[in-house]
Amino acid sequence: MTAATTTVPIAAPLEPDVPRTVRSRRDRGDRIFHAGTLTSGLLVLAVMLGVGLFLGIKAVDALEVAGFGFLTTAGWETFTGDFGIASVMIGTAIIALVAVFIAIPVSFGTSLFIAEIAPPRMRSWLVAVVDLMAAVPSIVYGVWGVYFLQEPVVGLARWTSRWFGWIPIFRVDGYDHGDPLASASVFTSSTFLAGIVVAMMVIPIQASIMREVFSQVPAGEREGAYALGATRWGMIRIVSIPFGRGGIIGGTMLGLGRALGETIAVILIISPRFDINFHVLEVGGNSVSALIGNRFGEASGFELSALMAAGLALFVVTLAVNFAASAVVARSRSGAESEV
Repeated sequence: MTAATTTVPIAAPLEPDVPRTVRSRRDRGDRIFHAGTLTSGLLVLAVMLGVGLFLGIKAVDALEVAGFGFLTTAGWETFTGDFGIASVMIGTAIIALVAVFIAIPVSFGTSLFIAEIAPPRMRSWLVAVVDLMAAVPSIVYGVWGVYFLQEPVVGLARWTSRWFGWIPIFRVDGYDHGDPLASASVFTSSTFLAGIVVAMMVIPIQASIMREVFSQVPAGEREGAYALGATRWGMIRIVSIPFGRGGIIGGTMLGLGRALGETIAVILIISPRFDINFHVLEVGGNSVSALIGNRFGEASGFELSALMAAGLALFVVTLAVNFAASAVVARSRSGAESEV
């Protein structure tokens, strides 16, 4: 007898795995939506480029005459060619910084209260009130500052200058606190008053950005903090504030961008002057937007070109601040972390 033999078939070589190509087609609605959003985004960029190009073309004549001195000259004598934005740009920065420093604690506390503490019914009401503050025209804030806020601010400025005058920015030259007949007019129409009024206009923007970021804190992290024995303030301190740090910074910078360009309220409040003045409590000051607003109606020819150059400088600075703020806010929405 012969032994039975079995033949094992040889397996065919395996073909290499090739990833399958997945193709998707947008339906008509998606195509229309995509085209519409793309067009809107490109239109916004085109408008910004158009504004910058227009200001640059109109400012060429003034910049050719002033040269680099346009950034370092404090006076504004366009008829003699001695003009620049050093004083008004510094004044713009001082007004904006005063406004932001006043607005930050108010915006921060308001946004935390709305997002973390306020009951649901009160929360919706407070959100509406804060949003409505942003809709109030700037001229209303300016009139309010001149006819209502100026008198109490003068008293506050005198007290601040008396007790903190050793700090250079709070010193008021030529005012004797020991003289009962000394006029308080030196404290009126100051950079400090303008900064307070602009702060009221900045608060809604900052509070809205901060509240939006605080509202995105993951519920699981909040519950985890409570489960570990944290109080409400402890949860806010170790979860909400670290998570919203980017929103706080971004909201502050967006408010700074708004404060840099404020015009009408500053024109109504401040007395224009063209010297570099760091004393915020003294009467007088100026900003780039107020300079343009005050002189644009009567300007023609070369002075109009100089005003366009000032507007171009403000446009570039404001655009840079807003882009930086948008980048910080976008970063805070993705990848924000807390300490838990």
